Amino acid sequence: MSALTVIIITYNEEPDIAACLESVAWADEIVVVDCGSTDDTVAICQRYTSHVHLMERQGSGQQKQRALDLATAPWVLNIDADEQIPESLRDEILQVIGSPDAPDGFHILRKNKFLGREIRYCGWQDDRPLRLFRRSSTQVTDTQVHEGFVVTGTVARLTNFMSHDAYKSLFQYFEKSNEYTSIEVRNRLRARPNRRISWMHIALAPLGTFWKLYVVKSGFRDGINGFLLCMLSSVSQMIGYAKIWEYQMRHRQGNGWFPPIRTEEVTTRQPGYNRLHSGGDDEFDFGGRKDLNDGP
Repeated sequence: MSALTVIIITYNEEPDIAACLESVAWADEIVVVDCGSTDDTVAICQRYTSHVHLMERQGSGQQKQRALDLATAPWVLNIDADEQIPESLRDEILQVIGSPDAPDGFHILRKNKFLGREIRYCGWQDDRPLRLFRRSSTQVTDTQVHEGFVVTGTVARLTNFMSHDAYKSLFQYFEKSNEYTSIEVRNRLRARPNRRISWMHIALAPLGTFWKLYVVKSGFRDGINGFLLCMLSSVSQMIGYAKIWEYQMRHRQGNGWFPPIRTEEVTTRQPGYNRLHSGGDDEFDFGGRKDLNDGP
């Protein structure tokens, strides 16, 4: 049977991390990379593994790459702090990594909860991240948020589910949404710094998102939890476009002050984050067009 390393990245995960680690205690190795937790996350992790490493907060992508680099087993399972591996999935994982003919990576379906209720629709039925893979064939995508893994080779899908308690409260949802949408602005500006953001993006894109999730993806079948999730997802879409517009507006003003969009700037789970920052737009190629309003 081939050995397995579980990698987990953490930042103030005290409410969830013990249950997460308990669900993977059977692994040959557990590697945790923490980026400055101020609660008892690190102490809890040290009760389960001696491989707890600290780094500065530079984005979850770099955290995951660091964890992957520290893994020593041929196979790696990535799990988030708010996820758990049931026994049925554990048995399937051990079976597939013990096969000499196994593919190089596996997608794992997730059963997601929102406000304590499992969400079966709202687009979450298509949630199957790539989480199990051969270490030698894998690298992390270069994004600061919603990063993933890229496997060179064949990829398949496991049949059992992992559990994911995505959002326990609306407070948590708004907190994470504010953080994620700000960091996503950087990814979009790096790709298209001069993209015109008009009122149509801010007004119509959320409507399209709600229609897709609530009607096309049958979010209405998840009751009021599904309605809230689809509505909040559409609001997050609007906020993302509005924040891009805001950043471009600050660039046009030319005073050198910008809202936070980098991981080291966006620290929503610590006080004092709601402020403008000096400089930063030099990493985006705004020189392609002088006027941000001259086309899509």
